[in-house]
Order: sequence, then structure tokens, then C-alpha cells
Amino acid sequence: MDGERSTVLVADDEPFVRQLVRRMLDGEYDVIEAQNGSEAIAIARTHKLDLILMDMMMPKMDGLSACYTIKQDAATKEIPVVMLTAITHELNKRVSENVMGASGYITKPFTAQTLLSTIKPLLSPGKTEETPV
Repeated sequence: MDGERSTVLVADDEPFVRQLVRRMLDGEYDVIEAQNGSEAIAIARTHKLDLILMDMMMPKMDGLSACYTIKQDAATKEIPVVMLTAITHELNKRVSENVMGASGYITKPFTAQTLLSTIKPLLSPGKTEETPV
């Protein structure tokens, strides 16, 4: 990614959360916003995204359903999805990652350091060199 900034989609129904995440990422990443899971899927299909940050509980389509849909679509399945949620249950984390295909799970509230340390490994240039299984 020589000089090219990664594009991150932030899907959350709360404008404050989207704005907060945008401020945390704006210096290093291009940020696109979605208000619900349906919008996130549409954007994933029409934009070149490097990562999606997805709230679990949203109207129209929740984040888990949207994540599952993205991971089932050949055109979008390679985009890492990190779930954002206020729900801290271990079961939700396991369902997000093991059943729905999420690459990570961040519990709200979170710090910029937590957010960046979770997403940077998923955006590393070496990750694109892996051989698909």
C-alpha cells in the first residue's frame, strides 16, 4: 500500500459513535459511514473497503446478520469485519467470530489505542500476501 490510505467503513446507528470513531481514525485512514447493516452491505459491495467496523445492534439489519451476509458474498468475503458492541458476553464474541465470520470484537466504550491495536494487524501489508486456503 505504498502511500495509499486504507478505507474503513464504520457502521453504527449512533451518529456520536460514528463521529468518535472517525476522529480516532481520520489521521491514518479514509473513513466511510453507514447507519445500519443494510447500508453497510450496500457500501461493501460498491466501494473498495479494507476493513469494516460494525455495531452489533442496529435497526433495519443488525450487525451480526450484516457480517454474515458480507462473509457469504464472494465479492466482499475477504473484507475483515470487527464487531463493536456494548454487550460483553463471551458467547456473543464467539458467535461473532466463529459463526458469523468476524475478524475481531471490541467492547464499548473503547479507547483509540484499543481500536488501533485491533485493526492495524488486519490492515497490515503482509496480510495481503497470504495464500488463500
